[in-house]
Amino acid sequence: MKQDAYGYAVLALVCLGITPVAQAELEPISDQEMSEVQGQGLMTIENLDDGAHQFTRMSLTIDAETRVNADSVTLGGIDGGADFQATNVALGHIAREDGVQRVNGKTYAAGDTVPFEGLKPYIELAEVDDQLAGFRMGFKQARGTISADMESFSGNIGLQIEDADGNPTTATLFDANTNATNYRASHFGLAGDSTDCSAGVQCAPLSYLRSMDIGTDNGEEAPGFTNDFFLSFQREGVNWQSPDGGNVIEAAKGVFLNLPTSMTLDQQVFENGVPREQTHYIDRGTGMF
Repeated sequence: MKQDAYGYAVLALVCLGITPVAQAELEPISDQEMSEVQGQGLMTIENLDDGAHQFTRMSLTIDAETRVNADSVTLGGIDGGADFQATNVALGHIAREDGVQRVNGKTYAAGDTVPFEGLKPYIELAEVDDQLAGFRMGFKQARGTISADMESFSGNIGLQIEDADGNPTTATLFDANTNATNYRASHFGLAGDSTDCSAGVQCAPLSYLRSMDIGTDNGEEAPGFTNDFFLSFQREGVNWQSPDGGNVIEAAKGVFLNLPTSMTLDQQVFENGVPREQTHYIDRGTGMF
């Protein structure tokens, strides 16, 4: 094995019992040289203040593609109810047909996994007077499908429904008595004098939203990534700011789930609901799968 002269010199010093010492002087580098240095850590930390709360957001610089199933999810169970309660919850799905464009704009063969995409996951703390006021976790960018049989929901669902004239209108969350609410809602529909959730007039149970596309309407067939998909817990109302600073979402006390969806549905949804994507490899065809 060939060794250079420096290697031989070091070897000779070691054999003589002399330890070689390297000496170097640290020198400052200029601002110009600093500006040419680039790097990225595993975690970034941001501190924000909206005048009411101080926020600390810790983000991981990783991206994830996943498909997850949960038989049952109950959050905020108290006072004889739950802020969020659902069964058969799933992120991502399995393609039933060949060559159909999916929520991420790609096509898959039947049986392939269509993942839920979560980029740069984060957790965020809201404090007031050095006490924790709220906590949330989400993704700086998210896109994919979420499926569930929802019984009780607290939060926002960014869903559009066409009215009788075919105009897209933001859907409203209701309780069983047709009272508009974002707290423990059980129904969704169009707000109006004739709306009646008990009679199914322009209103349907949340369980009809069997699968939803999470993403933003960017004018293209496939939705774009959203930065407002998150789950939060508050002991008081907290205004959570989007990671890009574009939106402020008002979350009330308790559990709050923000589901920004790019979907626009016609009024057939009140009769038939949204079909569920396949979320298990054994596809039963009807019912849950």
